[in-house]
Amino acid sequence: MTTAVDQPGVEEAVSASPPFILYLDGAEYAEEMHSLAVWVGDLLLPVYGREVSSQQPWCPRWWEHLEAVARLHALWLAWQELTDPSAGLSGPAVWHRDHLGPVLAELRSPAGPFAGCKAGSHRAKQPPAAEPYGTDP
Repeated sequence: MTTAVDQPGVEEAVSASPPFILYLDGAEYAEEMHSLAVWVGDLLLPVYGREVSSQQPWCPRWWEHLEAVARLHALWLAWQELTDPSAGLSGPAVWHRDHLGPVLAELRSPAGPFAGCKAGSHRAKQPPAAEPYGTDP
């Protein structure tokens, strides 16, 4: 039985896929962030950005929220894959249903990463504290 990975070119395509942004650092991270920022600024926000409110917050400095960066990067990777002609005619619909809606709902939730940020202002967040693993209570 032949699997998708056994087919010519599939393994190369998988290994050539861009890595998830949280695995990058230095110049690679900066380059990927630049590309992500262009996509967010030129496509995502002009097409899908809705008015900012307390119930639908958005931070103008979204790149300073690591959760937002991770979610937006995953959304962008899915967009690249599902808007490619090889994804088939339903690829964009799948992207809207399975990726765009859930990601924007999480990001723009009143309890999401932009909670406390207001139109035109950013508020840094503090992650919850965690005890080092293996310490006694």
